[in-house]
Amino acid sequence: MGYVAWDRVEYVTEQLCLGGVDILQLRAKGRSEEEIEQLGERIFPLAESAGVPLIINDYPEMVPTIGAAGAHVGQDDREISDARWRAGRSLAGEVPDPIIGKSTHSVAQAVAAEAEGADYIGFGPLFATPTKPGRPAIGMDDIRRVHELVKIPIFCIGGIKLENLASVIAAGATRAVVVSGILQAPEIAQYCREVKSALCQTLTH
Repeated sequence: MGYVAWDRVEYVTEQLCLGGVDILQLRAKGRSEEEIEQLGERIFPLAESAGVPLIINDYPEMVPTIGAAGAHVGQDDREISDARWRAGRSLAGEVPDPIIGKSTHSVAQAVAAEAEGADYIGFGPLFATPTKPGRPAIGMDDIRRVHELVKIPIFCIGGIKLENLASVIAAGATRAVVVSGILQAPEIAQYCREVKSALCQTLTH
């Protein structure tokens, strides 16, 4: 939410979906729980209409209320089993068990998260980023190794933008999270399409 004004939430969500993002995460550090729930309730109908899963950062207990697909927890937050219990089942209809992801910052943490039962992991930050203040960049040396050891989806994250995406892919990434690059782009939907095109070309080669 640091990159999106309160009154532009619907517009930005629509542009993200139009651009073909595969998943959306609501991450609103510094906002109250009430505000985050309100944001989720504004975003969810748009994401659902576009067939894009919505993941709630930090607050798995909001998943049933909002109707989100799941939640994401940090390395130092609650355990996967606890987050999954809190997320329960969505009220939006016939929905499978909630998706629970976890942030990881090393190969060892990635392996542990998979063993703990995470459905996917975030791996990074690869580069220094204001989205993760105080968290040192881990670089790209372990990307290929973590993909060899971990079989659940791995989303490389942290300072990734179009200008460095090719190097991240070359290092072995097959999925990427892009935040500021997209949200600060003059044409959000087009930026999303270019990111997705680069990743899709990797998966088909």
